[in-house]
Amino acid sequence: MQLQGAVNVRDIGDLPTTDGRTTAPRRLLRADNLQSLTQEDVRRLVEELRVRLVLDLRTGTEIRSEGPGPLRHRAVAYRHLSLFPEAGDNTDFAADEVLPWQSEDDTRSRDRNTAGPDVVAGYYLGYLRDRPDNVVAALRAISEQEDGAALVHCAAGKDRTGVVVALALSVAKVDRQAIIDDYVATGDVLPQLVARLESSPTYAGDLAGRTLDSHRPVAATMARFLGELDERFGDPHGWLNRHGFDAEDQEALRRRLVA
Repeated sequence: MQLQGAVNVRDIGDLPTTDGRTTAPRRLLRADNLQSLTQEDVRRLVEELRVRLVLDLRTGTEIRSEGPGPLRHRAVAYRHLSLFPEAGDNTDFAADEVLPWQSEDDTRSRDRNTAGPDVVAGYYLGYLRDRPDNVVAALRAISEQEDGAALVHCAAGKDRTGVVVALALSVAKVDRQAIIDDYVATGDVLPQLVARLESSPTYAGDLAGRTLDSHRPVAATMARFLGELDERFGDPHGWLNRHGFDAEDQEALRRRLVA
């Protein structure tokens, strides 16, 4: 979707399911940061695409630094659901305000130019380990959205957003290759996306010294992530069942997402 203030926004409608149906358009959108949306962007999202709910997966540090974005001020419901562990009573960030992936004892602090699919899939499994409550809350919020579209986003719209969207599409019984292809599609706008993040003081330091390809989403990463859920829990549905998003909840989400 061509917007002036965001570069990785797309509708996940029209994806094929394993039973011959498709996902419904204008029910779920995925995006990168929204704080730079122009008035025309907001008009398109609210009036044309009827966005009525924003699920913000960023940390409190990111939100305070970047802002929640103008959609929050347009009668659009907003929920903050960080996928990183909380470090205080009502916080999603460390006391010294570093971004959570910058911890010295985190593997993310090592050379990410060479991090392969197994390593990145491990990060994704970490979201499920550390914040199953917010992963499930995001899916539940999507399923309970009765009118218009839900929009889920993080900073790049690739990793945290990619995990939540992949789980939602798995519940909708979208063909797995289509789930993987949707994840990889962020690569189509990667130069613009990285340039946008590098222009932000919040993310510029973390991106310094990294190659463009180190950010590129590859099919093997999402295949490994979903494959691990198959191996450990039977399939993604099994993980969701274990964390309180049962068959009835999953059916409600599928009804919401499938045409």
